[in-house]
Amino acid sequence: MLSAVLEFLSKVFCFSSYVSNKASYPQPLSAEEEAAELEKYKNGDMTARETLIKHNLRLVAHIAKKYSHSMDIDDLISIGSIGLVKGISTFQTKKGTQLATYLARCIENEILMALRANKKNRCVFSLSDPLGVDNDGNEFSLIDVLSVNQDSVFKQVESEILSEKLDGIMRQCLTKREYDILRMRYGLGGRPAYTQLKTAEILGISRSYISRIEKKALAKIRARLEKEDYIID
Repeated sequence: MLSAVLEFLSKVFCFSSYVSNKASYPQPLSAEEEAAELEKYKNGDMTARETLIKHNLRLVAHIAKKYSHSMDIDDLISIGSIGLVKGISTFQTKKGTQLATYLARCIENEILMALRANKKNRCVFSLSDPLGVDNDGNEFSLIDVLSVNQDSVFKQVESEILSEKLDGIMRQCLTKREYDILRMRYGLGGRPAYTQLKTAEILGISRSYISRIEKKALAKIRARLEKEDYIID
């Protein structure tokens, strides 16, 4: 549930202005500019974080194209963008890895996790299957997740509270159709997440119409959160 909420919020705050227009991706930063923004972000400048995300969206699109035969490209970009956010947030310059290399790993890993999750009728899996990368860039597996300590209980409670708050905001500022589409698209409320194409098939409308409604609804939520100065960690 928490992963669905985080994916949804990342979409609201980071990508509603850019993913909708692929031709407008900013050019990558120069090495000097990148180093300067990383230093600012290290010192707590969240604007620098947004700059780093924005100027690496081309990398998301490039990697997403590799898997476009397996899933809708818009969905792949959205999923890869979550990996980008995670990568920017966990990157450590002292590790000696180039930012682009680390981000590419995080983006591709996020996409691969989604593709594995979407495989139909998958009944057999290994506890050692990689699920993601930690702060040091090392893969972790399902068995690692199953070995978590008691902090996971508190995180679960926090995620439930966050989900309830988000649901209330959505009900207040969205139409019923917008609300239903976002819940279907992002797997909110404990339901499975559907692609734009699958959502369109269920509702009997076009995928492009789903895309337009989704972008409009995300913009509404973002405006509402910014207006009321919500803080969501």
